[in-house]
Amino acid sequence: MNAPELTEDENLGLYQRATEHGAEWWRVSVADRPENYRLEHGVDDGNGAAAVDIDLVVDAENLRAKLKKWRREGFAIDASDAASVPTTLERVAFMPELERVAALASAARHRSTTGAAGAADTVRIGRTDVPCGVGNPLVPRVNPAYLFSERFNDIVEDIVENRRVMLIGHTGAGKTSLIEQVAASSRHGVLRSNMNGQTTVGDFVGFWTVKGGETIWVDGVLPTAMREGLWLIVDEIDFAEPSILAALTSVLEPHGRLVLKEKGNEIVAPHPAFRLFATANAVGAMSQFRHLYQGANLMNEAFLDRWRVYLLDYLSPTEEADVLMRTLAPHMTRALADTLAAIAADCRAAFAREDLSSAFSTRRLLDWAELMLRTGDPERAAGPAIYAKVSPEDAALIRGIVRHHIAPAA
Repeated sequence: MNAPELTEDENLGLYQRATEHGAEWWRVSVADRPENYRLEHGVDDGNGAAAVDIDLVVDAENLRAKLKKWRREGFAIDASDAASVPTTLERVAFMPELERVAALASAARHRSTTGAAGAADTVRIGRTDVPCGVGNPLVPRVNPAYLFSERFNDIVEDIVENRRVMLIGHTGAGKTSLIEQVAASSRHGVLRSNMNGQTTVGDFVGFWTVKGGETIWVDGVLPTAMREGLWLIVDEIDFAEPSILAALTSVLEPHGRLVLKEKGNEIVAPHPAFRLFATANAVGAMSQFRHLYQGANLMNEAFLDRWRVYLLDYLSPTEEADVLMRTLAPHMTRALADTLAAIAADCRAAFAREDLSSAFSTRRLLDWAELMLRTGDPERAAGPAIYAKVSPEDAALIRGIVRHHIAPAA
């Protein structure tokens, strides 16, 4: 028998035969690597149970040998199932087609943004034009040394499209500062509500109080931001009370409204400039670190599915060295910045291993570097900038990492 040809992938599909134990089958599909095929095996016992018990990847030559063996053993291909298996041509064609339609969608979004803005101001952040706000005292201060990394582009586009954005990651990874710096550059006011265990649903939504003998309603941060078109950051949302999460759920859709039940079911509609953000340490992909953040709550998928969730890691050593040089120019040199960034990276690796109980933020690194330039002494500068803020055990480990990178002065 001649070896089956595989060039057109006509051999992809389901091969079956009847046995005394039920229908035995092999499924052939295209593997991730070129010229390789995935083989799955199972037995249907007649009760719908057909779990895969063999799953392997073979090259074309091995597949030809398998096909010969299966034919000898009485396997036959199920033509109806073969139609459901994507061919190599279909797989190869997917990405060019996606690139084509994504480019069209991007152009349409750009036209929509500029058309909606009209003659209004916009500021370019990364690859996105962000409409500017009118400005108010709650606009954060611009940090001229802030580095808008390429990985932030999708987040900035989501902000323009009024998506609900949740940023997850370790303490000090820059989750809140990213939102604040986008707002600062585009002149939007920001309110922050920290779910530190002291924030009540009254603080968040509002409450009745007596003032001058008159009972009045005081808006919480959520309706205030919605009415005034501010950006609201719910920090550490994984520590929030269930009543606060319940209030948030109604406004998580892009044009969701808030119902103030305590105020006679008054409906608060969002201002067009209103944006909603959340940060968390131990949600989703960060759940494995929940033990490092005592008190963090589990969040169900239905709640998370209402957000675009982005995992933010610390800056890379190269990026962090750039931030050091931009912030402390002209005195910070590349050699000094590279060494300090390497120390920060080693401290974070120790934190991830749980050797350290405290994270090492870029803010802490900048403070240390600034004091170091003033004193000329890394150890003396590390006292108030690092060691006094952590436990004696953490301080000893960090001191060892510093000495690994910086030799004592002669």
